[in-house]
Amino acid sequence: MKPASNTPDWVLAALEERRQQDLMRRTITLDSPQIPHTQIQSQDYTAFCSNDYLGLANHPKLIKALNDTAQAYGVGGGSSHLVCGHLAPHQALEEALADWLGYERVMLFSTGYMANLGVISALADKNRPIVQDKLNHASLIDGALLAQAQLRRYLHGDVESAQKLIARSAPGGLLITDGVFSMDGDIAPLAELSQLANQHDWMFMVDDAHGLGCLGENGRGCLALEGLDATSLPILVGTLGKAFGTAGAFVATSNDYADYLTQFARPYVYTTAMSPAIAGATLASLQLIQSAEGQERRDRLARHITYFRQRVQSLPVTLMPSNTAIQPIVIGDSKAAIAISEQLKVLGIWCTAIRPPTVPVGSARLRITLSAAHSDEDLVLLCDSLEKVLTAKLLNAKCLNPKRLNTK
Repeated sequence: MKPASNTPDWVLAALEERRQQDLMRRTITLDSPQIPHTQIQSQDYTAFCSNDYLGLANHPKLIKALNDTAQAYGVGGGSSHLVCGHLAPHQALEEALADWLGYERVMLFSTGYMANLGVISALADKNRPIVQDKLNHASLIDGALLAQAQLRRYLHGDVESAQKLIARSAPGGLLITDGVFSMDGDIAPLAELSQLANQHDWMFMVDDAHGLGCLGENGRGCLALEGLDATSLPILVGTLGKAFGTAGAFVATSNDYADYLTQFARPYVYTTAMSPAIAGATLASLQLIQSAEGQERRDRLARHITYFRQRVQSLPVTLMPSNTAIQPIVIGDSKAAIAISEQLKVLGIWCTAIRPPTVPVGSARLRITLSAAHSDEDLVLLCDSLEKVLTAKLLNAKCLNPKRLNTK
């Protein structure tokens, strides 16, 4: 007899609903390092779904720095930054990041999610509202919920929509946007949003998780790309698990904001500091990003983006307006997106299908991410495989619109 389950019925019902809608998420175990040519269950694939945009996650200089720092300072942080967990590698990394970006202070956080929760919940409350982009990352939305602040979300990338919402809100609020949007790959109109925040005397916060390291002069991200500085962008959040190739996050800001966050950002106050070994590896990564090698990697990534967009223009899909490493192809139907992803795997291409609720209903997609670690041959293989799979899918679906594949 099958043993009785102690799982609540509502849990089982929620799981079954996800299965029926082709929205069930599962982990996949890699049998290799975080590199383009990876292995899953002893099968070889060329991966186009990692956020390791500069190909630094397996760089020998980072591995050496991590080993050397671990030898000198150990692996664990031991405690929160405010108790006894702030070690010399943490301080060195904070100072180097602040100097690179032109801010007075940088504070390290264990993850980007925690950084956003910490900053937003500390700066906003029931009397200080939040206005943010509709397509902002989940961590930015959750930060607003944690703050119990009035939250309004403006139309994606629409400064006029943001202005209307700010005008209807209480004064002294917080305007928040992603720099590069993680699922669409486009860039927010940061200069205009900064001006809007300044006009209304609102705080302005940008999460540039997907821009830092890849974009702008010296890899300084959307900050440099949009011609902003610490005055026009007073609160900048960056993550270290993407272009930096390590883990963790930081907030770049002024001395006054940093002092305030040190008192009131609960994920900073009450969390064990990141591994000092990771801080040492990240400092080595930052040095690479600022070096001639870092610029060469950014140039190579830019060439890959140009080639990909030129090739895919001839396919029966509509490219999203992205000039970043994130190149989504919207399929529409979740089941169709999964099927295309599986067909690509047969050809040796690993590209995960992204489905609701990560993206809006009806906009399931292949979220293709390019890296400087990809070779030219890798890009040719990707585009040849997409051409084969998408053209066959279009013919099978008998789609009437030759520039749009959407089988919903």
